[in-house]
Amino acid sequence: MSAPVEIVRNARARRARLSVDSATGRVRLVLPLRAPLKAALAWAEEKADWIAAQRARLPQPVPFAPGAEIPFGDGALTIAWDERAPRRVERVGDVLRCGGTEDGLSRRVAMWLKREALRVLSAETVEFAARAGVEVTKVAIGDPKTRWGSCASSGTIRYSWRLILMPTFVRRSTVAHEVAHRLHMNHSAQFYRVVAVLDEGEPDASRRWLRANGAALHWVGRGS
Repeated sequence: MSAPVEIVRNARARRARLSVDSATGRVRLVLPLRAPLKAALAWAEEKADWIAAQRARLPQPVPFAPGAEIPFGDGALTIAWDERAPRRVERVGDVLRCGGTEDGLSRRVAMWLKREALRVLSAETVEFAARAGVEVTKVAIGDPKTRWGSCASSGTIRYSWRLILMPTFVRRSTVAHEVAHRLHMNHSAQFYRVVAVLDEGEPDASRRWLRANGAALHWVGRGS
C-alpha cells in the first residue's frame, strides 16, 4: 500500500473500518480493541485500489506560490511576487504583493492571512457578542482539521484561520454560531433559536456550503 495507514483502536467499533480524511488525505483504519492487527492490515491491503480511488478524488493543493490565485472572502487574491520588492505582504485590490526570497513567500503569505483572519474575526465576534448581550473574553485562531470554531466555558472562542477564505455569509454564520454558545454550551433547541436570531442568513445554507467546499480549503497553502 503506497499511503501510510493510521491505526485507531476504538472501544465502540464493531468491525474494521477504512476511511480517507478529505482534509488531510490520511488513511485511517479503525479497529475494535481486540481485533487482530495483522489480519486487519491484510484486509486493508486488499482495499488498495479503493484507497487509491478515494485519494484521487481529494482536492488539489493550492500552494502559496507566485501567480497563485487563492480564495478570499467573496472573491480571490492573486499572489504577485517580486524579489526586489519589500518583504512585507501588501494587499492592493485583488492582488497580494510580496517581495523577498521566494523560499519564504509561502510563510509570509500564510502569516498575512492569519493576521487578517484574526483581525476580521475579532471584530465580528465583538459585533455579534454585543447583539447577543454576552461577553467573549478572548478570540484566537488555529488550524484545526475537524471544526471551524469552538467556544470554551471560559469565554474564549477559537476559530480556524481558514474562515477568511470563505464567503462572507459563511464566515459570519460561523461567528454567530460560536457566539450563541456563550448563552447555551450545547446544541439544544434553545441554542438554535439564538442562532436563528443572530445569523443574518440561513444557517442551513452555510452548512451546505461547508459540506460542499470546506474540505478543499484545508488544501489551500499546501504543496508550497
